[in-house]
Amino acid sequence: MSAKAEHYDVIVKPIVTEKSTMASEVGAVVFEVAIDANKPQIKEAVEALFGVKVKAVNTTITKGKTKRFRGQLGRRKDVKKAYVMLEEGNTIDVTTGL
Repeated sequence: MSAKAEHYDVIVKPIVTEKSTMASEVGAVVFEVAIDANKPQIKEAVEALFGVKVKAVNTTITKGKTKRFRGQLGRRKDVKKAYVMLEEGNTIDVTTGL
């Protein structure tokens, strides 16, 4: 499979946090994805971009917080995360770039 531009639109960036590092120990990788992306699109994009086999995709939407900036009220954007479970023997090193 070749990587198409649509795949880069689906996957925004990898998420490297304490929680995602713990998930990587059981074969999961966490990505921030487009808010309108669905699970089959995410699976296809990860398989095409990284050349791995995906077992399952779980998604979660984190609602944006209301924050103040210089006294003005603003709102952070909603973020969709995808927890991608990989088949046995497949790994993605998110610390290096694409």
